[in-house]
Amino acid sequence: MDKEKVRYELGDIVKMKKPHPCGTNAWEIVRTGMDFRLKCTGCGHYVLIPRTKFERAVRGKILPTEPPSQRGDGPEGRGECRR
Repeated sequence: MDKEKVRYELGDIVKMKKPHPCGTNAWEIVRTGMDFRLKCTGCGHYVLIPRTKFERAVRGKILPTEPPSQRGDGPEGRGECRR
């Protein structure tokens, strides 16, 4: 059985295996390629790690929790009135 590859894109928030010293284990992907540049969502620290190490350490994507008005799919995003 082949395990399906997950595609990671710029701006994705991922959960890593071990937490950063600041206490969070959520990272934003800033650069992809042979290496991944990640930004800690807790303290803003940047790290650059090889793709193979990243793929072993990542535990999955974290879904965004933005309010509908910022995502553009709520009433404000479609130009509808809120009455």
